[in-house]
Amino acid sequence: MAVYATLEELLTGRDLNAGPRHRLRRLPEGEQPCAYELFTVTPSTHLIGAEISDIDLRDPVTPEVFAELDRALLEFKVLFFRDQHITGAQHRDFAKLWGELEIHPFLPQGEVPEIVRFEKGADNVGVENVWHTDVTWRERPALGSVLRAVEVPAAGGDTCFADMAAAYDCLPKQVKERIDDSVAVHDFTLPFGIGMDPEKLKEMQEKYPAVEHPVVRTHPRTGRRTLFVNAIFTTHILGLPEDESEELLKLLFKQAAVPEYQVRFKWAAGSIAFWDNRAVQHYAVSDYFPRRRVMERAAILGDRPR
Repeated sequence: MAVYATLEELLTGRDLNAGPRHRLRRLPEGEQPCAYELFTVTPSTHLIGAEISDIDLRDPVTPEVFAELDRALLEFKVLFFRDQHITGAQHRDFAKLWGELEIHPFLPQGEVPEIVRFEKGADNVGVENVWHTDVTWRERPALGSVLRAVEVPAAGGDTCFADMAAAYDCLPKQVKERIDDSVAVHDFTLPFGIGMDPEKLKEMQEKYPAVEHPVVRTHPRTGRRTLFVNAIFTTHILGLPEDESEELLKLLFKQAAVPEYQVRFKWAAGSIAFWDNRAVQHYAVSDYFPRRRVMERAAILGDRPR
């Protein structure tokens, strides 16, 4: 009987989607966690996500609280808040603490122009159930997004988040070598161009042409390397034949689906998720149709990925 050294050898020939066999790190190499003094931080997993409590977002955020929230966002990559029954204006003002907000050209507005509204129900099925990073078709994709639950079904409609720094860390060395200096093209056309009038589509493509971003970006605050391609906006990798580009992208897209990199959040009305769009992908689970789910989101303009 043959003796196999690893599970991979035993299962040679199968499409093995085994999880990582590396140490997962939440912080940059060599950095140690520090205590939070001004609110309570409860990690959701060892790697990604934390619930923030003992804070009321209806109150002004002091510089000291902002500094701790900003540090928590960089450490945990997605922050969760419960029972925050704020208005659209308060939602906007909280997100604006991190920078200028985008006005989305394709999605319906909420109470204020900087807020977009996702309203799903019997006549409008959720379609955000694909792993993605927000607005990577912009030259300056979002720094982060603040998503607030207005109305949610009794069950279902969770959102999953995946740590793309861990996804990069755990790639095989030979894959890293292939992608470290690669550039990919991002385009809004696939999700937002479907069904659009041809003349309108041409107008929007001229206004928002396809952009090029590194396949692996360096986080401007933490220095972490993160995978920065996603299945709905990334069209191809420059310099590769079409079939080779697609094969490599499919391999990279799959990394978000690894459970060890993920956290899953169950919503209630008044819940908020604030994620670092430079470091995570997310997936809105569409398992609640035909029940109603209403969410509002503010997106903070970021920097040009490098």
